[in-house]
Amino acid sequence: LGSVVAYFTSAKFLLYLGHALSTWGDRMWHFAVSVFLVELYGNSLLLTAVYGLVVAGSVLLLGAIIGDWVDKNSRLKVAQTSLVVQNASVILCGIILMMIFLFKTQLLTLYHGWLLTMCYILVITIANIANLASTATAITIQRDWIVVVAGEDRSKLADMNATIRRIDQLTNILAPMAVGQIMTFGSPMIGCGFISGWNLMSMCVEYLLLWKVYQKTPTLALKSARVEESELKQLNVKKECDMKPAEGVQLIVEKDVTGFEPQQEKEISCAARIAEPFITFRDGWVAYYNQPVFLAGMGLAFLYMTVLGFDCITTGYAYTQGLSGSVLSLLMGASAVTGIMGTVAFTWLRHKCGLVRTGLISGVAQLACLVLCVISVFMPGSPLDLTVSPFADLSARLFESEPLPTIVSPEDKSEMVFATGMPNLLNGSTTPANSDPEMSPEPVPLISVSLLFAGVIAARVGLWSFDLTVTQLLQENVVESERGIINGVQNSMNYLLDLLHFIMVILAPNPEAFGLLVLISVSFVAMGHIMYFRFAQKNLGKQLFVCCTPDPKAVSDSSPPGNTSTV
Repeated sequence: LGSVVAYFTSAKFLLYLGHALSTWGDRMWHFAVSVFLVELYGNSLLLTAVYGLVVAGSVLLLGAIIGDWVDKNSRLKVAQTSLVVQNASVILCGIILMMIFLFKTQLLTLYHGWLLTMCYILVITIANIANLASTATAITIQRDWIVVVAGEDRSKLADMNATIRRIDQLTNILAPMAVGQIMTFGSPMIGCGFISGWNLMSMCVEYLLLWKVYQKTPTLALKSARVEESELKQLNVKKECDMKPAEGVQLIVEKDVTGFEPQQEKEISCAARIAEPFITFRDGWVAYYNQPVFLAGMGLAFLYMTVLGFDCITTGYAYTQGLSGSVLSLLMGASAVTGIMGTVAFTWLRHKCGLVRTGLISGVAQLACLVLCVISVFMPGSPLDLTVSPFADLSARLFESEPLPTIVSPEDKSEMVFATGMPNLLNGSTTPANSDPEMSPEPVPLISVSLLFAGVIAARVGLWSFDLTVTQLLQENVVESERGIINGVQNSMNYLLDLLHFIMVILAPNPEAFGLLVLISVSFVAMGHIMYFRFAQKNLGKQLFVCCTPDPKAVSDSSPPGNTSTV
């Protein structure tokens, strides 16, 4: 009994609990926004891709800066600040959407619908701020705190990483199911109110849990920082160069430096503040390129250039092919199950084969499953039609004589927005929200879309095992003082490829071009695993060389080539 109590009060369990609460709120929010955007714009994926474009572009530009902020501030301050900003943004978005639900008819008629469009822009902007705060939270908790809590035990670190991913997969099943039922049997407005209330309560509990973990792990209070020469000159604190790293960190993070020659500092900071974000951006990408795990990180990033996942794009495509909301929820549940299987496979393979070889095996498994997706493009029921211009839908919308808001006019589609559209997707109806049931088209053969989702779901085993492999490589081989900025740049790389995938969908949003997007996606996944293969080749080759030398020091399988600290 004592051991059970000790586990449930340990820092590790409290970290799991806080992560579960955080991801539950995130998954509910992302599910609701995805359904809203798809229903708002009918069967087109254009508006959904624009939202993804904004989110990906923001992290791409600000990832290194966010990571640098994580490195330069105390762990507790970073975690608590990002937590409050993230949840407050989601709460505000929920309130705005509730207002849209209540007054949607009036908003559609005011100023020819432009006021409603401004509300949508406001929602996307605030949601983007929430995503940036979520990025900071993920960097500090999943890339830094978890390493400190695990200590020097790499097996414990692998188990904690796998448990975090299992929590992610479980919330992927349960959170959308919960909010979907609320929206179906209640209303979209009630659903947004529930999400806002959840995030408010969750924020308070998570704040307390972070404080408890911080208290139970004293090493979290010790943080080394990058002491840059230019920064020391700016502050005119030459004595700090001779101090110990831990003491220097305390002075950099907490010391009030406003008393050191304020006039000179003011003159310097005026130009420094303008140049600092650009310098941070440049230095972050240079440091990332010089990392020994650079190729492994690039391999992971290339996996984001894909439509073969359960994001809003693929969900929207499945909806256009006649799959109901209940079927989609089951498919998402199946993908979460295979994702959990991937985390189990990771821990087993790492124990048996080593970390680097686990990534190789995972990559081969993922590519083998994606062959089904390639086959699905040419099977009966596939909407692939290369004779249809992929830019037809885009050009039609760009050159319409009426403004964009009139696409959803009060006369024709006022009841489609939220009121009937979202429940229509969730209650199992296969009829699109903007179509007449009496004039519904003939059913399309499901063999193509079935093979597509079979490949996507099966590939999740290799995908999540590979993701955990690269995650632990970054955790083990990036020095503590650079964890924030390197992982910030890694997130930027991920979102850069994600950005390309959204641009690709914006250019070809019609379902007839989706098969071409599938082929492009598989090609990028293959290129990513080729990069990792090159990394593994260097790593394993160096291990063989070291093992053949009389050097008594053993080289672990997880140590990358040229494992030196890059500062």
